[in-house]
Amino acid sequence: MDMPRNSFKARLASGEVQYGLWLSLADPYAAEISAGAGFDWVCIDGEHSPNDLRSTLDQLQAIASYDVSPIVRPPVGDKVTIKQLLDVGAQTVLIPMVESAEQADAMVRATRYPPEGVRGVASGRASRWGRVTDYWKHVNDEMCVVVQVETAAGIEALDEILAVADLDGVFIGPSDLAASLGHLGQPGHPEVRAAVADALGRIRAAGKAAGALSTDPELAREFIDAGANFIAIGVDTSLLARATTQLRVSFDQ
Repeated sequence: MDMPRNSFKARLASGEVQYGLWLSLADPYAAEISAGAGFDWVCIDGEHSPNDLRSTLDQLQAIASYDVSPIVRPPVGDKVTIKQLLDVGAQTVLIPMVESAEQADAMVRATRYPPEGVRGVASGRASRWGRVTDYWKHVNDEMCVVVQVETAAGIEALDEILAVADLDGVFIGPSDLAASLGHLGQPGHPEVRAAVADALGRIRAAGKAAGALSTDPELAREFIDAGANFIAIGVDTSLLARATTQLRVSFDQ
């Protein structure tokens, strides 16, 4: 059996823009519906959604047959949690609230087997239970690590974070950054927009992939123009909330 390839990581190297959707419903049925919508990637969110290891596995299995790349965001940058996510098949992780190069380096090492890292060795779903014959030879190369910089402290340390070897990309979180800059609930505030645009440009200039999230189409396009080459343009919970409200209101006209 061949080594599963990380198509998301491969496409990042090309620089082409990849469009993504946030999965917060924590449900494999909803994840499968979203997987067939034509997005390049989906993010199974464990930070702000009720996902655990089992529900993450269920969603990875549900979308496995679709032409979409899964990204998994753990609740915290913890090497034990990351190890479990990788063992059930995640190849790309998005680590929230990274504020230093030391944190970023530790996250990269958590995804690599020794001697490059500290990942514990096991033959689980990731290796197809030992059936991938060249797994140990190629597994480290297929890991993709993206860290989220979403505070003023993280922005201040951005250049040092970008110097971390084998870090694939940096994702700027506008909502948390807005709060950190004193503009809670205003990701579109001019100061926040300027900070995000500046960070995205610096990330690309350093040779890393740059990401962001915005459900505002105008702001999303602004971030792409600033350098974002993978961007989330929707959240499943928000889409459902908006569509159900619009449906009900349409009968009051």
